[in-house]
Amino acid sequence: MSVAHVRRGGTGRAKPRKPAKVAIPKKIAKRLPVDQARANKLAGMVFGAFLLAIAVVVLVALDIPAKAAQLAGSAIGRAGFTVSGYQIVGLNHMNRSLIDAVVIDELRRAADEAGTSKPSQALVDVVGIRERLLRFGWVKDARVSRRLPDTLVIDIVERRPAALWQSSGQLALIDSEGVVLDRVPVDKMPDLPLLIGSGANGQEQELDRLMARVPTLKPQLASASWVGGRRWDLNFQSGETVALPEGEKAAGQALTRFARVDKSSGLLGRGIVRFDLRIPDKMIVRLPRAPGEAIAPAPQQQG
Repeated sequence: MSVAHVRRGGTGRAKPRKPAKVAIPKKIAKRLPVDQARANKLAGMVFGAFLLAIAVVVLVALDIPAKAAQLAGSAIGRAGFTVSGYQIVGLNHMNRSLIDAVVIDELRRAADEAGTSKPSQALVDVVGIRERLLRFGWVKDARVSRRLPDTLVIDIVERRPAALWQSSGQLALIDSEGVVLDRVPVDKMPDLPLLIGSGANGQEQELDRLMARVPTLKPQLASASWVGGRRWDLNFQSGETVALPEGEKAAGQALTRFARVDKSSGLLGRGIVRFDLRIPDKMIVRLPRAPGEAIAPAPQQQG
């Protein structure tokens, strides 16, 4: 057998083809701040990222990840990990039916997605339940967790009522941050401080700090009016109004002086209509129009 015969025959093994490489033309590579080899490597990485992006777009367009998740969740449900019930903890004031409606709606949606009577644990959107619960004023925080094999646990952290807020003819219960918790009928008002005026709910913490400086006056406070979005008028149970200056610092100093004089001389309960403390270091007193005249006019009797 000759050498020429061997070359013409088909018994020799063909060399495997090397994968095609992405290469930058030499003319372009010369203008780049890197050498030819590094430029080719960078071009290959960019091309690979481009192909990966196309693949992701195709998967999203075909909704393949969502379908795979749905199939996996349904399989988990068929394995016995379904939701047969739920438990709510932490409720003190909030209406339970509001939470029931949110949870039942999500369980029904998850069951419809799985095509079964009981929703799979994996298909229940616990994050979605929490986000919907946080929209309620009473809910300061919420934790929704799965308790295997078949229970959801909804742990509610409620806000604490701190005051009543009256604005535009509406009466509402608010917490210390001024968040509206619920509407309150006039005949069911709880024994809490009453804040009056537009924006007064947002100043509840300031009012609480002011009254904390005068513990002898705090139990006597009937309501507080937020005037002009700038300052407080304090209305006491004995019928007097104390007008405070603008600014928490100035208001605190004026109220502290007033409390000191009231403790020594008994200003409240003497029939004075109004104490105006808005001018620094001064107290302007408004008396009834006539000696012995009541602060609030008596209702007229008919007949």
